[in-house]
Amino acid sequence: MTPEAIAAAEVIVKENRRATVHKIAAHLDMSHGSAHHIIHDVLQYHKVSARWMPCQLTAELKERRVDARQELLKRFEAEDVTGDETWVHYHQPEPKKASKEWRRTSSPKPKKSAHNNLRERLCWLSFGMNEG
Repeated sequence: MTPEAIAAAEVIVKENRRATVHKIAAHLDMSHGSAHHIIHDVLQYHKVSARWMPCQLTAELKERRVDARQELLKRFEAEDVTGDETWVHYHQPEPKKASKEWRRTSSPKPKKSAHNNLRERLCWLSFGMNEG
């Protein structure tokens, strides 16, 4: 275990916090045990999972939502129109093991918003005129 190997392992971890011990060991051409010792004991990195957080909307996104709803409300009030909106969210969830990151004990825990994982979404709108 040379200082060069330790420095190289730290560079790999900083570039890709989701790198596995196996990949680091293969890249540095060393045993799994040696790579694990460098990462855990020498560099003091540990794998941690992100915590789930409620939706994290920015002020701009909140304002855009309000503006869109106000515009729709004006349209509905101007005409005798009924409508329905359905949002369909779909994505391939990332396994918890794949989302783990290398962090030092003193580092803050990573956070993962539930809505950030919704890679695709589709809005289905249906409208109809009331006649009567």
